[in-house]
Amino acid sequence: MTEARDVLHRLAHAYGIQTSYQGQDGLEREVSGHTLAAVLTALGCPVDPDGLAGLESALEHRRLAPWRRVLPHTTVCRAGAGTSLQVHVPHGSPVTVDVLLEDGSEIALEQLEDFTEPQEVSGELVGQATFRLPQDLPLGWHLLRARMAEVPLDGERLVEATLVVVPDRLDTDEPFHRHRGWGLSAQLYSVRSSASWGLGDLHDLADLAVQTAAHGGDFVLSNPLHASAPQPPVVSSPYSPSTRRFTHPMYLRIEDLPEYAEAEPAMRARVDELAVRRRAENTVADSLDRDAAYADKLTALRWLHLLPRSPEREESYRDYRQGEGQGLEDFALWCALRTRLPADDPAWQDPALVPGGALAEQYRRELADEIELHRWMQWLCDEQLAEAQATARRAGMRLGLLQDLAVGADRNNADAWMLQDLLVPSMSVGAPPDMYNQMGQDWSQSPWHPERLAETGYRAYRDMLRSVLRRAGGLRVDHILGLFRLWWVPVGQSPVHGAYVEYDHEAMIGILALEAHRAGAVVVGEDLGTFEPWVQDYLAQRGLLGTSILWFEQDDGGPRPPQEYRRQCLTSVNTHDLPPTAGYLTGLHVDLRERLGLLDDPAAERQRADEERRAYLGALQDAGFYRSGPEPDLSVPAERADVVLALHRYLAQAPSLLQCVALVDAVGELRIQNQPGTRQHEYPNWEVPLADAEGRPVLIDDLDAVPGFARLLDAVDHELDAGSPEQTETAAP
Repeated sequence: MTEARDVLHRLAHAYGIQTSYQGQDGLEREVSGHTLAAVLTALGCPVDPDGLAGLESALEHRRLAPWRRVLPHTTVCRAGAGTSLQVHVPHGSPVTVDVLLEDGSEIALEQLEDFTEPQEVSGELVGQATFRLPQDLPLGWHLLRARMAEVPLDGERLVEATLVVVPDRLDTDEPFHRHRGWGLSAQLYSVRSSASWGLGDLHDLADLAVQTAAHGGDFVLSNPLHASAPQPPVVSSPYSPSTRRFTHPMYLRIEDLPEYAEAEPAMRARVDELAVRRRAENTVADSLDRDAAYADKLTALRWLHLLPRSPEREESYRDYRQGEGQGLEDFALWCALRTRLPADDPAWQDPALVPGGALAEQYRRELADEIELHRWMQWLCDEQLAEAQATARRAGMRLGLLQDLAVGADRNNADAWMLQDLLVPSMSVGAPPDMYNQMGQDWSQSPWHPERLAETGYRAYRDMLRSVLRRAGGLRVDHILGLFRLWWVPVGQSPVHGAYVEYDHEAMIGILALEAHRAGAVVVGEDLGTFEPWVQDYLAQRGLLGTSILWFEQDDGGPRPPQEYRRQCLTSVNTHDLPPTAGYLTGLHVDLRERLGLLDDPAAERQRADEERRAYLGALQDAGFYRSGPEPDLSVPAERADVVLALHRYLAQAPSLLQCVALVDAVGELRIQNQPGTRQHEYPNWEVPLADAEGRPVLIDDLDAVPGFARLLDAVDHELDAGSPEQTETAAP
């Protein structure tokens, strides 16, 4: 059995499956054989964990896999690096290789000496030839072409594969090396104005950017704006979307549509009646009603969709459709199908209902009008995102919109249907047990299949990045560690019984850097949690920013001095999974978790929170950002606001290129947006509207009148100005 276990581990490693992991306590834990077998099966290698002969056969088959292919499915290389390319052909058969560049030109590759011994594959002798990829290949998506005199194993004399040349380092952050920047983070749906339909929208996002820019801010970071279900009910969490590529029409501002402006007065009056009903919700302070707001917006959109469009708008619409290609067509088809077929309808299991299948194409014809509606709404989202970004840049922001990319999409929704050949439906993404979640986490999202991504030239990944980056100055990648490895959990099993599966991070990070370079966008990776030590250094070397959260920066049990934070980083006091700073200071997060039964020892947790608060107050006093003397009375809003201000000024001493200020901190909000470990009936996750320290709703129109809003933003701007290299260099001695 020991021998079988050793071979199983070697086989797992050959497929990029890690056979152990390190917990938060630093102890190494071994993954069970049954879990390894389940993950191997999901990757296309079904095995018996105790069957030695079968395991050895599978290991040999895996070893010979590259020899069965003339060219690697996808080759990713860094610009300026130069590398070699291995080609496999019938032994002794001549072969030539060239590169067809994006611009249509061709480059013949130089063959190098290669004395690798040939291998016997399926009864035939296969040899290896090596070619040089030159250092001066241009950035972009190119095509490798191998031509052979004899027919190889795959039966083709001409074989093509994807070649991607990516930046060695993304340099879009260069302006912030000269002068550091800051911005505001907000959960957009919670940030309303007097013109909102009960939820924050893309016009509100533009207005928030203008107000932030007026105080010197360079960006607004929103929650993911990914699409959810095509009709109510919709999932509240923006981190559990239907697809990551397209946008939620819930965020459209109806009155900004040209179709509304050009409609007959009677039609506008009908839309205005819906708007009046929804705007009455803007002063509700306890909870948001996504479903009602989305239902009324869909009603208005269906009316406006029937109106004629000008030739100019038709041309713009055609250009958008052409740019988004088949992905848009399939997403619109899925939306139309979901308006007819519930998620649990058995029809979804019909093999003919896959994209391109006979039944899917039949529905494509039958539901043409509904499909057209959903295509059109995506175009509107793209237009309003473009206008929001343009507004932010006109206001003086260096980045503008900093969009958020979720880890994945819900297992039973659009991406799962559109990309089913690229995803692993028998597995779910999550996280191993840690000190915060002793049973681990299951996020109910199917992972990418690493090899299918490569087999398809990473096109779906590329297209998703292009669509999201199209209207953004930057991208925050949630759990960017997932581009290195993901915790796979067999569906139906506890997250305890999972394993880390590795991805080709050179390809995943390289393609992200290439698409961000082409979009002129900064990339911020959320690199918190359990990770291998070299990962953060690697991200910094590639020009991607990491993330530092004040409360998580500890050194020997106490606050780490901000001067020791990473430079290649975005820093903030808190994050969306933590309470606003005012709530953290008063211990409301402990009270909430105790009330919900999430704490084993509430008294110990409260003591830990009190000690942490005192430690940070002491650090503020030592650094001169808060008065010495008795502790502040944190039950008083003005006292809390002083501490929140001091924490942000203290954080601004970090050398990090970007600092983020949470809007909830700027208005004194106490309530957390998301309480991990709870369901919707326990806590209104992602449904908490923005309110001030007294619990009164805060609208964008009134932000500058909120005590402390301008004070906090101006203080951060001043601290960063005073500490930026260009200011320091020109300061008087």
